Amino acid sequence: MLVELSVRDLGVIADLDLVVGAGMTALTGETGAGKTLVVEALELLVGGRADPAVVRAGASEAVVEGRFVVGEREIVLSRTVPRVGRSRAYVDGRMAAASLLSELGDDLVDLHGQHAHQSLLNQPAQRAALDQFAAVDLEPVASARLEIAAIDARLADLGGDPRALARTVDLLRFQLDEIASAAIAALDEENELTAEESVLTQVGELRDAMSQARLALAGSDATLGAASLGALDLLGTAVSLLSGHDSLLDLAARLGAAQAEVDDVGALLGGALRERSEKRVG
Repeated sequence: MLVELSVRDLGVIADLDLVVGAGMTALTGETGAGKTLVVEALELLVGGRADPAVVRAGASEAVVEGRFVVGEREIVLSRTVPRVGRSRAYVDGRMAAASLLSELGDDLVDLHGQHAHQSLLNQPAQRAALDQFAAVDLEPVASARLEIAAIDARLADLGGDPRALARTVDLLRFQLDEIASAAIAALDEENELTAEESVLTQVGELRDAMSQARLALAGSDATLGAASLGALDLLGTAVSLLSGHDSLLDLAARLGAAQAEVDDVGALLGGALRERSEKRVG
């Protein structure tokens, strides 16, 4: 039952402290004294709609507090209605949602209007009456609700509300698509690409080096003139000169082997130059 009501700056009520004694059945007063506002204060305490218009003129907010005793338990409900902004609710001094005040108020206050019994219009009260009449065991339902609440709490710990989870899923899906489109072939592909990039940045220098080396080995009358001689020509001349003497045949053979090796290197350089030229054109 309600044992104490405190109202500040609500309508015509500037400051009211009402202590309800045992057996109190009626609150009377002249027209305009604020009896209806006392009822409105109780409605605010049990989660009713907070209208800034009820704030007393000149005040910044209206405050309603009520102390209830249920058996051995004492409950203190509070509601603050500012002139600007949203209302605030408190249960035993701690912030709470207005919906919690409504749930608690169902067991604490039963308001009667001129045309209807208010609790009969309340869906939870209607369900409770039907369950009581049908002798329904509510324990399984209560257990299921507790399990759902626990699951919701775990989901919140895993990533917040469904919209945040959906955004996270979209981001991860986009990142996976980006990775797949990159078509990574091997774990060390990055190192290979880095090495290839280094080669490509020096491709001009490499081509010049290979071209000059090939000219030095094989010679080129198209570039340096008909009189230009490469290493192959010089080695061939030396082999011919040495081959004419029996005592120098061993040296001639060694130079011949060197000539073959130089010829092979020149052929490889020519092939590499052609390959890079084709890539450049392509």
